[in-house]
Amino acid sequence: MGFQASYKSSAWKWLGFVTAVWVQAISGNNYTFSDYSDALKTLMNLTQVQLNNLSVAKDVGKAFGLLAGLASDRFPPWVLLIIGSIEGMIGYGAQWLVVSETINPLAYWQMCIFLCLGGNSTTWMNTAVLVTCIRNFRHNRGPVSGILKGYVGLSTAIFTDLCAALFSNSASDLLFMLAIIPLAVCLTAVFFLREVPDSVSASQEKEESHYFTVFNLVAVIVALYLLVYDFIDSSSQVFSLVFVTILLVLLASPLVVPAYAFIKNWTLGGAETDVERQQPLLEEESAADEKEEVADVAVTNEAEGDVVVAEDAAAVVVNRKPVIGEDHTIFEALRTLDFWILFVSFLCGVGTGLAVMNNMAQIGLALGYSDVSIFVSLTSIWGFFGRIISGSVSEYFLKKAGTPRPLWNAASQIVMAVGFIVMALAVPGSLYIGSIVVGICYGFRLAVTVPTASELFGLKYYGLMYNILVLNLPLGSFLFSGLLAGYLYDAEATPTAGGGDTCVGAHCYRLVFIIMTVACAVGFGLDILLAIRTKNFYIKIFNNRKSKKSATITPSRES
Repeated sequence: MGFQASYKSSAWKWLGFVTAVWVQAISGNNYTFSDYSDALKTLMNLTQVQLNNLSVAKDVGKAFGLLAGLASDRFPPWVLLIIGSIEGMIGYGAQWLVVSETINPLAYWQMCIFLCLGGNSTTWMNTAVLVTCIRNFRHNRGPVSGILKGYVGLSTAIFTDLCAALFSNSASDLLFMLAIIPLAVCLTAVFFLREVPDSVSASQEKEESHYFTVFNLVAVIVALYLLVYDFIDSSSQVFSLVFVTILLVLLASPLVVPAYAFIKNWTLGGAETDVERQQPLLEEESAADEKEEVADVAVTNEAEGDVVVAEDAAAVVVNRKPVIGEDHTIFEALRTLDFWILFVSFLCGVGTGLAVMNNMAQIGLALGYSDVSIFVSLTSIWGFFGRIISGSVSEYFLKKAGTPRPLWNAASQIVMAVGFIVMALAVPGSLYIGSIVVGICYGFRLAVTVPTASELFGLKYYGLMYNILVLNLPLGSFLFSGLLAGYLYDAEATPTAGGGDTCVGAHCYRLVFIIMTVACAVGFGLDILLAIRTKNFYIKIFNNRKSKKSATITPSRES
């Protein structure tokens, strides 16, 4: 029975991860706004501020991700997936009806609601996937975050390139895809994505790392495939169909991992004996500290002549505030300085990145590009590389040297600041450079912050914790896109007939880029501060894993 449970749980875990990858590959639909924003602006005769506020409404939907976070602690993943997919079908379906001119343009406030619904739909999908997979693979949080967040980054390019291949970049057809495809994928995932009790031996943890290498390799091949397609100019219908077919095969190819895991476990019949059950990252240190604290309390009270029973001394420890690395409730986390440093630095990184993504259509037009789909796709693909690289690299250096993850966030902030300076200068090719740099750094930031939060504040309430951090997306969108970019663009723009406005030239966004460079510098300082404050914690994780590895190797050598 134990063997049977072992191979079944292993197969389910990996099959669930594959379906999680598929869900993430279609849940980046929020980032496609630039692909159809110009159609909305024209149909509804909007100014840039009004258009940017629509993009803010889309991101405000993520603020209601707190509901998904609360639900993740009470309901299984399939419930969250169904809610998200149905909500997305309604939100993007209404936009499709407007852009396809099936119905007359809705009132502005009504469009805001439907954009909000579309934005919120992804929070249910992301929460279901991230919480489940990080709990299932708690010993490889970096690669899990990098791969899943990487596919979110790729999803924009997947939708954009599919639309280009099948529908010649039609905005209405793109919105139809955004409404239907996520629903179909989520209805598939509900059967396979589930939480499997963590049960990992030293050899199994190593095996997991090998499997994640396969997932990384497949993801890189998909990204390169999409990147090559973006630079091939072909209108052949046969070529387009071949491209779509190969893309679907590549997306299905990760199924070889659960198939291989199932066959291997069945053939070897091996349930491991050195199994390590779920436990905090620093369980040994925490237990030792608590014992010392109990002893100190007992000695102190004995010296004072008081009679203190062991239960009273233990109660002192039980009631103490959790330290970094232990499970925090939401209110306990909100009372720590480390949480707010992480929160604000995250705002500086993702808020500025979102401003570029939401305004890519207008930035491209201002710099003389009539079609910005390639820049949207470049941001998506290089965002994938940022996510996939950061997850694996931060995990590698954590295991090898105890390097704090926030240091990688600091590095991404500096590189992003350089990208904004290049775009402010508006040199030839600056938008290509800027798209790549912003994509990489935005992806880097997202993928590193996910495991960082789980390590600092624990997994018990991680679903809600993650969605509180994601509040930075609507907040950043409002501050940097809705207010900063919207008003500064309109200040430089010329009114057009019908009530809209337009601006052409490098001056349209120069001040926006300069201010966002300063914001990145602030984020850099905060990330360095957090790295310093958590340095000892990450060293403890490193030493803890090193001692476990030594303890596992020594008996085997003696035997």
